Amino acid sequence: MEKNADIIVAGGGLGGSLAALALAHQGFTVCLVDAAPPAQKTLPDFDGRTTALAYASTRLFRRLGLWHALAPEAGPIRDILVTDGRPADRFRKGHQASGFLHFDSTELAENTPLGWIVENRRLRQVMHDALEASDAIRVIAPAMIGAVETGPAAVTVPLDTGETLTASLLVAADGRRSPLRERAGIRTLGWSYPQTGIVCTVAHEKDHLGIAQEFFLPSGPFAILPMTGRRSSLVWTEKADRAGSFLALGDEDFTAEIAKRFGPYLGALSLDGPRWSYPLAFHLATKFYGERMALVGDAAHGIHPIAGQGYNLGVKDIAALCDVLAEHRGAGLDIGHGSALAQYDRWRQFDSASLAFGTDVLNRLFSNDNPALRLARSTGIGLVNRIDPLRNFFMKQAGADLGTLPSLMQP
Repeated sequence: MEKNADIIVAGGGLGGSLAALALAHQGFTVCLVDAAPPAQKTLPDFDGRTTALAYASTRLFRRLGLWHALAPEAGPIRDILVTDGRPADRFRKGHQASGFLHFDSTELAENTPLGWIVENRRLRQVMHDALEASDAIRVIAPAMIGAVETGPAAVTVPLDTGETLTASLLVAADGRRSPLRERAGIRTLGWSYPQTGIVCTVAHEKDHLGIAQEFFLPSGPFAILPMTGRRSSLVWTEKADRAGSFLALGDEDFTAEIAKRFGPYLGALSLDGPRWSYPLAFHLATKFYGERMALVGDAAHGIHPIAGQGYNLGVKDIAALCDVLAEHRGAGLDIGHGSALAQYDRWRQFDSASLAFGTDVLNRLFSNDNPALRLARSTGIGLVNRIDPLRNFFMKQAGADLGTLPSLMQP
Protein backbone atom coordinates (compact mmCIF):
# COMPACT_ATOMS: atom_id res chain seq x y z
CA MET A 1 0.00 0.00 0.00
CA GLU A 2 1.45 3.37 -1.02
CA LYS A 3 1.80 5.77 1.88
CA ASN A 4 1.36 9.54 1.85
CA ALA A 5 3.89 9.93 4.68
CA ASP A 6 5.68 8.02 7.40
CA ILE A 7 3.55 9.62 10.12
CA ILE A 8 0.24 11.49 10.34
CA VAL A 9 -0.06 14.00 13.20
CA ALA A 10 -3.62 14.91 14.23
CA GLY A 11 -3.90 18.36 15.82
CA GLY A 12 -2.05 21.53 14.91
CA GLY A 13 -1.87 23.22 18.32
CA LEU A 14 1.32 23.87 20.27
CA GLY A 15 1.76 20.12 20.84
CA GLY A 16 0.89 18.81 17.39
CA SER A 17 2.93 21.44 15.56
CA LEU A 18 5.97 20.72 17.72
CA ALA A 19 5.51 16.97 17.19
CA ALA A 20 5.45 17.41 13.41
CA LEU A 21 8.58 19.56 13.46
CA ALA A 22 10.48 17.20 15.79
CA LEU A 23 9.57 14.11 13.77
CA ALA A 24 10.60 15.84 10.55
CA HIS A 25 13.88 16.81 12.22
CA GLN A 26 14.45 13.07 12.84
CA GLY A 27 14.05 12.38 9.13
CA PHE A 28 10.40 11.28 8.98
CA THR A 29 7.91 12.59 6.46
CA VAL A 30 4.79 13.99 8.12
CA CYS A 31 1.22 14.97 7.27
CA LEU A 32 -0.15 17.40 9.85
CA VAL A 33 -3.97 17.51 9.94
CA ASP A 34 -5.71 20.29 11.82
CA ALA A 35 -9.33 21.37 12.15
CA ALA A 36 -8.49 25.09 12.32
CA PRO A 37 -7.33 27.23 9.37
CA PRO A 38 -3.61 28.05 9.81
CA ALA A 39 -4.19 31.78 9.22
CA GLN A 40 -6.64 31.92 12.15
CA LYS A 41 -4.06 30.65 14.64
CA THR A 42 -1.53 33.34 13.74
CA LEU A 43 -3.87 36.26 14.45
CA PRO A 44 -2.44 38.47 17.24
CA ASP A 45 -5.55 38.06 19.40
CA PHE A 46 -6.05 34.32 18.83
CA ASP A 47 -4.43 33.24 22.10
CA GLY A 48 -3.33 35.85 24.62
CA ARG A 49 -2.03 33.31 27.11
CA THR A 50 1.56 32.31 27.86
CA THR A 51 3.50 29.06 28.18
CA ALA A 52 6.24 28.28 30.68
CA LEU A 53 9.12 26.53 28.92
CA ALA A 54 11.44 24.68 31.29
CA TYR A 55 15.13 24.95 30.51
CA ALA A 56 15.39 21.29 29.44
CA SER A 57 12.49 21.82 27.02
CA THR A 58 14.25 24.73 25.35
CA ARG A 59 17.08 22.36 24.39
CA LEU A 60 14.62 20.73 21.98
CA PHE A 61 13.58 24.11 20.60
CA ARG A 62 17.24 24.96 20.03
CA ARG A 63 17.91 21.69 18.21
CA LEU A 64 14.91 22.28 15.96
CA GLY A 65 16.20 25.75 15.08
CA LEU A 66 13.22 27.50 16.67
CA TRP A 67 14.83 29.18 19.65
CA HIS A 68 16.59 32.02 17.83
CA ALA A 69 13.19 33.40 16.77
CA LEU A 70 11.64 32.89 20.23
CA ALA A 71 14.49 34.10 22.45
CA PRO A 72 14.03 37.87 21.93
CA GLU A 73 10.43 37.61 23.16
CA ALA A 74 10.96 35.06 25.93
CA GLY A 75 11.09 36.29 29.54
CA PRO A 76 13.80 34.42 31.50
CA ILE A 77 12.97 33.02 34.95
CA ARG A 78 16.14 33.66 36.96
CA ASP A 79 14.68 32.98 40.41
CA ILE A 80 11.54 31.31 41.78
CA LEU A 81 10.18 32.41 45.16
CA VAL A 82 7.52 30.24 46.79
CA THR A 83 5.62 31.40 49.88
CA ASP A 84 2.67 30.06 51.85
CA GLY A 85 0.07 32.09 53.72
CA ARG A 86 -3.00 34.30 53.54
CA PRO A 87 -3.29 37.48 51.42
CA ALA A 88 -4.02 39.66 54.44
CA ASP A 89 -1.02 38.29 56.35
CA ARG A 90 1.61 38.49 53.66
CA PHE A 91 1.90 42.27 53.59
CA ARG A 92 1.20 43.03 57.25
CA LYS A 93 4.03 45.01 58.80
CA GLY A 94 6.37 42.78 60.75
CA HIS A 95 4.89 39.58 59.34
CA GLN A 96 7.29 36.95 58.05
CA ALA A 97 6.10 34.23 55.65
CA SER A 98 5.43 30.99 57.49
CA GLY A 99 6.89 28.97 54.62
CA PHE A 100 9.50 30.19 52.14
CA LEU A 101 11.45 28.53 49.31
CA HIS A 102 13.96 30.11 46.92
CA PHE A 103 15.21 28.55 43.68
CA ASP A 104 18.25 30.44 42.32
CA SER A 105 19.26 29.67 38.72
CA THR A 106 22.93 30.42 39.52
CA GLU A 107 22.99 27.16 41.51
CA LEU A 108 22.39 25.11 38.35
CA ALA A 109 25.36 23.42 36.72
CA GLU A 110 24.28 24.95 33.42
CA ASN A 111 24.53 28.70 33.15
CA THR A 112 20.86 29.08 32.25
CA PRO A 113 17.63 30.49 33.62
CA LEU A 114 15.23 28.00 35.19
CA GLY A 115 12.86 28.55 32.30
CA TRP A 116 11.24 31.15 30.06
CA ILE A 117 7.75 32.62 29.73
CA VAL A 118 6.69 32.87 26.08
CA GLU A 119 3.46 34.25 24.67
CA ASN A 120 1.43 31.55 22.93
CA ARG A 121 0.84 33.76 19.90
CA ARG A 122 4.61 33.98 19.39
CA LEU A 123 5.05 30.22 19.80
CA ARG A 124 2.32 29.63 17.23
CA GLN A 125 3.81 32.09 14.74
CA VAL A 126 7.33 30.62 14.98
CA MET A 127 6.01 27.07 14.56
CA HIS A 128 3.75 28.13 11.69
CA ASP A 129 6.72 29.66 9.86
CA ALA A 130 8.82 26.52 10.45
CA LEU A 131 6.02 24.25 9.22
CA GLU A 132 5.67 26.29 6.03
CA ALA A 133 9.42 26.15 5.44
CA SER A 134 9.71 22.37 5.90
CA ASP A 135 9.89 20.14 2.82
CA ALA A 136 9.16 17.07 4.97
CA ILE A 137 5.81 18.30 6.37
CA ARG A 138 2.53 18.70 4.54
CA VAL A 139 -0.09 20.72 6.46
CA ILE A 140 -3.71 19.86 5.67
CA ALA A 141 -6.10 22.39 7.23
CA PRO A 142 -8.90 22.92 7.86
CA ALA A 143 -9.74 19.22 7.84
CA MET A 144 -11.48 16.74 10.14
CA ILE A 145 -10.51 13.09 10.58
CA GLY A 146 -13.14 10.40 10.10
CA ALA A 147 -13.17 6.75 11.15
CA VAL A 148 -9.57 5.51 11.26
CA GLU A 149 -8.75 2.04 9.93
CA THR A 150 -5.67 0.07 10.93
CA GLY A 151 -4.04 -2.83 9.14
CA PRO A 152 -0.96 -5.04 9.48
CA ALA A 153 1.26 -2.52 7.69
CA ALA A 154 -0.45 0.88 7.79
CA VAL A 155 -3.09 3.18 9.26
CA THR A 156 -5.67 4.75 6.93
CA VAL A 157 -7.10 8.15 7.85
CA PRO A 158 -10.09 9.54 5.90
CA LEU A 159 -10.61 13.31 5.90
CA ASP A 160 -13.80 15.30 5.45
CA THR A 161 -12.12 16.95 2.45
CA GLY A 162 -12.58 13.67 0.56
CA GLU A 163 -8.89 12.78 0.74
CA THR A 164 -7.63 9.60 2.42
CA LEU A 165 -4.18 9.46 4.02
CA THR A 166 -2.09 6.36 4.68
CA ALA A 167 0.96 6.14 6.95
CA SER A 168 2.78 3.78 9.31
CA LEU A 169 1.72 5.67 12.43
CA LEU A 170 -0.89 8.16 13.63
CA VAL A 171 0.10 10.59 16.41
CA ALA A 172 -2.86 11.92 18.39
CA ALA A 173 -2.17 15.47 19.53
CA ASP A 174 -5.83 16.45 19.42
CA GLY A 175 -6.28 17.81 22.93
CA ARG A 176 -7.70 16.91 26.32
CA ARG A 177 -10.94 15.54 24.90
CA SER A 178 -9.07 13.70 22.14
CA PRO A 179 -11.63 12.16 19.77
CA LEU A 180 -8.95 9.76 18.51
CA ARG A 181 -8.25 8.51 22.03
CA GLU A 182 -11.97 8.02 22.62
CA ARG A 183 -12.49 6.14 19.35
CA ALA A 184 -9.54 3.88 20.15
CA GLY A 185 -11.20 2.93 23.43
CA ILE A 186 -8.32 4.17 25.58
CA ARG A 187 -9.66 4.91 29.05
CA THR A 188 -8.63 7.84 31.24
CA LEU A 189 -8.48 8.45 34.96
CA GLY A 190 -9.76 11.91 35.77
CA TRP A 191 -11.67 14.36 37.91
CA SER A 192 -12.55 18.02 38.07
CA TYR A 193 -11.18 20.40 40.69
CA PRO A 194 -13.50 22.85 42.47
CA GLN A 195 -11.24 25.57 41.07
CA THR A 196 -11.05 27.88 38.06
CA GLY A 197 -7.87 29.18 36.47
CA ILE A 198 -7.83 32.92 35.73
CA VAL A 199 -5.09 34.06 33.35
CA CYS A 200 -4.10 37.54 32.20
CA THR A 201 -1.10 39.75 31.50
CA VAL A 202 -0.32 42.58 33.90
CA ALA A 203 1.90 45.59 33.28
CA HIS A 204 3.70 47.01 36.32
CA GLU A 205 5.69 50.05 37.35
CA LYS A 206 8.81 48.26 38.60
CA ASP A 207 11.09 45.66 37.00
CA HIS A 208 10.41 42.04 38.01
CA LEU A 209 14.14 41.20 37.67
CA GLY A 210 13.29 37.81 36.19
CA ILE A 211 11.76 36.60 39.46
CA ALA A 212 8.76 34.27 39.34
CA GLN A 213 6.63 34.24 42.48
CA GLU A 214 4.12 31.64 43.56
CA PHE A 215 1.94 32.30 46.57
CA PHE A 216 0.03 29.36 48.04
CA LEU A 217 -3.25 30.90 49.15
CA PRO A 218 -6.25 29.08 50.69
CA SER A 219 -8.17 29.20 47.39
CA GLY A 220 -5.21 27.88 45.37
CA PRO A 221 -1.82 28.96 43.98
CA PHE A 222 -1.35 32.49 42.68
CA ALA A 223 1.62 32.73 40.28
CA ILE A 224 3.32 35.82 38.87
CA LEU A 225 5.55 34.87 35.94
CA PRO A 226 8.07 37.28 34.37
CA MET A 227 7.53 38.22 30.72
CA THR A 228 9.59 40.57 28.56
CA GLY A 229 9.62 44.20 29.65
CA ARG A 230 7.73 45.30 32.73
CA ARG A 231 5.01 42.72 32.26
CA SER A 232 4.05 39.53 34.06
CA SER A 233 1.73 36.65 33.28
CA LEU A 234 -0.73 36.01 36.08
CA VAL A 235 -2.06 32.50 36.77
CA TRP A 236 -4.66 32.83 39.52
CA THR A 237 -6.33 29.67 40.87
CA GLU A 238 -9.61 30.58 42.53
CA LYS A 239 -12.49 28.59 43.98
CA ALA A 240 -14.94 27.85 41.18
CA ASP A 241 -17.90 29.36 43.03
CA ARG A 242 -16.04 32.66 43.49
CA ALA A 243 -14.18 32.99 40.18
CA GLY A 244 -17.21 34.29 38.28
CA SER A 245 -17.63 37.26 40.58
CA PHE A 246 -13.98 38.27 40.08
CA LEU A 247 -14.22 37.88 36.32
CA ALA A 248 -17.35 40.06 36.26
CA LEU A 249 -15.50 43.00 37.82
CA GLY A 250 -14.54 46.03 35.76
CA ASP A 251 -10.85 46.48 34.95
CA GLU A 252 -10.19 48.87 37.84
CA ASP A 253 -11.78 46.65 40.48
CA PHE A 254 -10.22 43.51 39.01
CA THR A 255 -6.78 45.16 39.13
CA ALA A 256 -7.42 46.11 42.77
CA GLU A 257 -8.08 42.44 43.57
CA ILE A 258 -4.85 41.48 41.85
CA ALA A 259 -2.97 44.13 43.84
CA LYS A 260 -4.20 42.60 47.11
CA ARG A 261 -2.41 39.40 46.15
CA PHE A 262 0.60 40.94 44.35
CA GLY A 263 1.39 43.35 47.13
CA PRO A 264 3.43 46.51 46.51
CA TYR A 265 6.70 45.02 45.24
CA LEU A 266 6.02 45.72 41.54
CA GLY A 267 4.44 49.14 42.04
CA ALA A 268 1.35 50.31 40.19
CA LEU A 269 -0.43 47.65 38.13
CA SER A 270 -2.61 47.69 35.01
CA LEU A 271 -4.16 45.03 32.79
CA ASP A 272 -2.34 44.46 29.50
CA GLY A 273 -4.86 42.52 27.44
CA PRO A 274 -7.95 40.36 27.99
CA ARG A 275 -8.64 37.92 30.82
CA TRP A 276 -9.01 34.19 30.24
CA SER A 277 -10.54 31.54 32.46
CA TYR A 278 -10.93 27.77 32.34
CA PRO A 279 -12.12 25.03 34.71
CA LEU A 280 -9.29 22.99 36.21
CA ALA A 281 -9.30 19.23 35.80
CA PHE A 282 -7.03 16.18 35.91
CA HIS A 283 -6.85 13.35 33.41
CA LEU A 284 -4.34 10.62 32.62
CA ALA A 285 -4.69 8.02 29.87
CA THR A 286 -4.33 4.46 31.15
CA LYS A 287 -1.97 3.84 28.25
CA PHE A 288 -0.35 6.20 25.76
CA TYR A 289 -0.91 4.16 22.63
CA GLY A 290 -3.44 2.22 20.58
CA GLU A 291 -3.18 0.24 17.38
CA ARG A 292 -0.76 2.19 15.18
CA MET A 293 -1.41 5.29 17.28
CA ALA A 294 0.58 7.20 19.92
CA LEU A 295 -0.83 9.83 22.28
CA VAL A 296 1.19 12.94 23.09
CA GLY A 297 0.59 16.06 25.16
CA ASP A 298 -2.92 16.85 26.34
CA ALA A 299 -4.32 13.78 24.60
CA ALA A 300 -2.27 11.70 27.08
CA HIS A 301 -2.45 13.82 30.24
CA GLY A 302 -3.78 17.02 31.77
CA ILE A 303 -2.47 18.20 35.13
CA HIS A 304 -3.05 21.04 37.60
CA PRO A 305 -1.10 24.20 36.67
CA ILE A 306 0.37 24.47 40.18
CA ALA A 307 3.87 23.57 38.92
CA GLY A 308 3.63 25.01 35.39
CA GLN A 309 4.71 21.67 33.87
CA GLY A 310 1.78 20.73 31.63
CA TYR A 311 3.32 21.71 28.30
CA ASN A 312 6.75 20.46 29.32
CA LEU A 313 5.33 16.98 29.92
CA GLY A 314 4.12 17.05 26.31
CA VAL A 315 7.54 18.17 25.08
CA LYS A 316 9.05 15.10 26.77
CA ASP A 317 6.42 12.88 25.13
CA ILE A 318 7.39 14.20 21.72
CA ALA A 319 11.13 13.88 22.29
CA ALA A 320 10.79 10.34 23.69
CA LEU A 321 8.61 9.27 20.76
CA CYS A 322 11.24 10.61 18.35
CA ASP A 323 13.93 8.51 20.04
CA VAL A 324 11.88 5.31 20.03
CA LEU A 325 10.80 5.68 16.39
CA ALA A 326 14.31 6.55 15.22
CA GLU A 327 15.68 3.50 17.03
CA HIS A 328 13.15 1.17 15.39
CA ARG A 329 13.65 2.68 11.96
CA GLY A 330 17.43 2.32 12.36
CA ALA A 331 16.95 -1.37 13.11
CA GLY A 332 14.78 -1.78 10.01
CA LEU A 333 11.63 -2.30 12.09
CA ASP A 334 8.08 -1.04 11.59
CA ILE A 335 7.69 2.28 13.45
CA GLY A 336 3.97 1.69 13.92
CA HIS A 337 4.32 -1.79 15.41
CA GLY A 338 3.01 -2.42 18.91
CA SER A 339 6.51 -3.18 20.23
CA ALA A 340 7.67 0.35 19.41
CA LEU A 341 4.57 1.95 20.89
CA ALA A 342 4.76 -0.18 24.04
CA GLN A 343 8.36 0.98 24.53
CA TYR A 344 7.22 4.60 24.24
CA ASP A 345 4.42 3.92 26.74
CA ARG A 346 6.81 2.40 29.30
CA TRP A 347 9.11 5.40 29.01
CA ARG A 348 6.44 8.05 29.43
CA GLN A 349 3.80 6.51 31.72
CA PHE A 350 5.78 6.51 34.96
CA ASP A 351 7.19 10.02 34.53
CA SER A 352 3.81 11.44 33.54
CA ALA A 353 1.90 9.67 36.32
CA SER A 354 4.47 10.69 38.95
CA LEU A 355 4.25 14.37 38.04
CA ALA A 356 0.48 14.32 37.51
CA PHE A 357 -0.31 12.76 40.88
CA GLY A 358 2.42 14.82 42.55
CA THR A 359 0.83 18.08 41.41
CA ASP A 360 -2.57 16.77 42.50
CA VAL A 361 -1.27 16.11 46.02
CA LEU A 362 0.42 19.53 46.15
CA ASN A 363 -2.78 21.29 45.15
CA ARG A 364 -4.82 19.43 47.78
CA LEU A 365 -2.18 20.08 50.44
CA PHE A 366 -1.80 23.79 49.76
CA SER A 367 -5.27 24.89 48.61
CA ASN A 368 -6.81 25.11 52.08
CA ASP A 369 -6.53 26.98 55.38
CA ASN A 370 -6.35 23.98 57.72
CA PRO A 371 -4.03 24.94 60.64
CA ALA A 372 -2.46 21.48 60.91
CA LEU A 373 -1.77 21.29 57.17
CA ARG A 374 -0.44 24.87 57.17
CA LEU A 375 2.08 23.91 59.84
CA ALA A 376 3.10 20.72 57.99
CA ARG A 377 3.58 22.40 54.62
CA SER A 378 5.41 25.40 56.10
CA THR A 379 7.80 23.02 57.86
CA GLY A 380 8.26 21.09 54.60
CA ILE A 381 8.95 24.19 52.50
CA GLY A 382 11.47 25.44 55.06
CA LEU A 383 13.18 22.04 55.13
CA VAL A 384 13.54 21.91 51.33
CA ASN A 385 14.95 25.45 51.33
CA ARG A 386 17.63 24.57 53.90
CA ILE A 387 18.83 21.27 52.40
CA ASP A 388 20.83 21.86 49.21
CA PRO A 389 20.36 18.41 47.57
CA LEU A 390 16.59 18.60 48.12
CA ARG A 391 16.41 22.13 46.76
CA ASN A 392 18.51 21.18 43.73
CA PHE A 393 16.26 18.17 43.09
CA PHE A 394 13.16 20.37 42.98
CA MET A 395 14.94 22.93 40.81
CA LYS A 396 15.75 20.24 38.28
CA GLN A 397 12.14 19.08 38.48
CA ALA A 398 11.03 22.63 37.69
CA GLY A 399 13.44 22.61 34.77
CA ALA A 400 12.03 19.28 33.39
CA ASP A 401 15.56 17.94 33.80
CA LEU A 402 14.96 14.73 35.78
CA GLY A 403 14.70 11.10 34.73
CA THR A 404 15.88 9.53 31.50
CA LEU A 405 15.97 12.43 29.09
CA PRO A 406 15.38 11.89 25.37
CA SER A 407 18.29 12.86 23.12
CA LEU A 408 16.61 16.06 21.90
CA MET A 409 16.40 17.30 25.52
CA GLN A 410 19.86 16.32 26.71
CA PRO A 411 22.53 18.98 27.39
